Amino acid sequence: MTDVAPTEPNGSAPTGQPPVPGFRILAQYVRDLSFENPKAPDSLRIEGRPSIDMGVELNAQGRPDGLFEVDIKLSIKASTEALAVFHVELLYGGLFQLSGVAEKDIEPLLLIECPRYLFPYAREIIGRATADGGFYPPFMLDPIDFAGIYAARMQQQNGQPSGAA
Repeated sequence: MTDVAPTEPNGSAPTGQPPVPGFRILAQYVRDLSFENPKAPDSLRIEGRPSIDMGVELNAQGRPDGLFEVDIKLSIKASTEALAVFHVELLYGGLFQLSGVAEKDIEPLLLIECPRYLFPYAREIIGRATADGGFYPPFMLDPIDFAGIYAARMQQQNGQPSGAA
């Protein structure tokens, strides 16, 4: 049997008890999307697999209304030695409401958990863009380790090399 904290009908903690930590996704949106297929139709008939150069950037910021915006910027360039195959960039965002989250836990929540919820939708948009660009099968991003990206970012900010414990 699992212990579940009792809640009021509106989902909040009963009066006199601390709120249960959590977050709500209020909105998700494409802020910017760019797809380039500069060598079409030749790029659609290449032999083998192109090399992939991928970049991931995460950004989170508070708003005056107490909500938080989280953005994932994904940049994927596919190319062969002879030609550029495609380049897609997506800036995908979400608007989140946090409740009962300790101050020390806000940054990891915004830069690990929130991107985990946004990622499947961003992945689908990129897959659809490459399919609409004529590529079959479409390009499907592998899962991203947002906790690893956050840990590397913290190491970099603390002046430690990326491989350090």
